[in-house]
Amino acid sequence: MNITFDELRKIKHQLPTGSVRKIADELNIEEQTVRNYFGAKKYENGTLVGSHIEPGPHGGIVHLDDVKILNLAKKIISESQAQ
Repeated sequence: MNITFDELRKIKHQLPTGSVRKIADELNIEEQTVRNYFGAKKYENGTLVGSHIEPGPHGGIVHLDDVKILNLAKKIISESQAQ
């Protein structure tokens, strides 16, 4: 899946407090791995999760090999907006 870096960051900023932990717990991964997925670059405690950034407008194009984190983030945002 391709998404602009700006769109990816917008999704991250819409997440309610505690969502990074919730995503990490549900997917059994490190919290820092979730943060790295959304653009952080701290790999000591987390890993890079199959994303590749190509230069371009709006922060560039991010190709995501796995969209589990993205889909879970969108679900959390949707649920929080419904409340």
